Amino acid sequence: MSELHVAPNYAPLPVTLVAGEGSWVVDDTGRRYLDMLAAYSALNFGHRHPRLIAAAHAQLDRLTLTSRAFRNDQLGPFAEELADLCGKDLVLPMNTGAEAVETAIKLARRWGYLVKGVAPDRAQIVVCADNFHGRTTTIVGFSSDATARDDFGPFPPGFVTVPYGDVEALRAAITDDTVGFLVEPIQGEAGVVIPPDGYLSAVRGTCTERSVLLLADEIQSGLGRTGRTFACDHEDVIPDVYIMGKALGGGMMPLSAVAADTDILGVMTAGTHGSTFGGNPLACAVGREVLAMLRTGEHQERAAKLGVHLADRLQAMVGPEVVGVRARGLWAGVDFGGRVPSGRAVCEALLERGVLAKDTHGSTIRLAPPLTIEQADLDWGLDQLADAVFTWSSSTWSS
Repeated sequence: MSELHVAPNYAPLPVTLVAGEGSWVVDDTGRRYLDMLAAYSALNFGHRHPRLIAAAHAQLDRLTLTSRAFRNDQLGPFAEELADLCGKDLVLPMNTGAEAVETAIKLARRWGYLVKGVAPDRAQIVVCADNFHGRTTTIVGFSSDATARDDFGPFPPGFVTVPYGDVEALRAAITDDTVGFLVEPIQGEAGVVIPPDGYLSAVRGTCTERSVLLLADEIQSGLGRTGRTFACDHEDVIPDVYIMGKALGGGMMPLSAVAADTDILGVMTAGTHGSTFGGNPLACAVGREVLAMLRTGEHQERAAKLGVHLADRLQAMVGPEVVGVRARGLWAGVDFGGRVPSGRAVCEALLERGVLAKDTHGSTIRLAPPLTIEQADLDWGLDQLADAVFTWSSSTWSS
């Protein structure tokens, strides 16, 4: 087998995964690993969920792709079912999360010009520091992460950055040219950063008062991950535009979408936006089964219940080496200090113990097990984390 060459920032953990089922994956030597990064991999319902596999197989026997010049019999039902889940009129399907964010940016600008009456080429969108919305040139242009941004300019104008969780800063940044506020209800890449209580509801009020679209990036936080269908639901906030991806495709197909009411999304008319693969029948068939699984509320309730257990277990580890924990539903960020060298070192220690996790921002890891994980498996994975932390805390060396 030829050597795999990747850029340094994408250096993979030293395993080659070849199979998976439920909460577990298998490498090319036959060793099993508990997947605790399912949100990152868009696998809210685990690997090879039988309902999703059945939906994909059924569609593979029919139509998998068609030209945009034709409808397909999965797109309409998918759009209706997703719109119903969001409580919105219209859906525009795309493929990746970044593509959905780009769609929301175009939508907010066009709405600003055609509806709000902003002068041509003056539209501004407010964003948050430490955001992560994707890796296209437009998106990294308003990133505060040097790794994502450096050496990719020049960048498009039209974005203003404010601190995350600071509603007064948002209010001060809004002008007559502001058309949207793009925000993660919980910042994922930043380390599962949860905003202060009341922040999202205050943001909703501000956007309504100032005629600014609230664009909620629920690509990582949405679709059951936090114990509610959307993270915005924790404050009963309804954004103007939902941005979705990752888990929408069941971990099997690239599938993303924006959802909004007709007075907003209706500004996109024929020919003004599109995607070669957006709304393809195979992805929509899988997406419809994802939506059917979410409609019962079973998985949201399960994530909420197990999330309390996850948070309690992590809080019990806080000490010299575990210096911070943030959790909502089956999603947690854990900060390390003391003798722990880095978040990457923690992930490598977990890998040796048979657990997959994702590091971010140096000293932090994210945990996001499948919503279908058994509590016994969750506890086993947390036991491995506790063991790794104990190894550092009991050692006589520091690095």
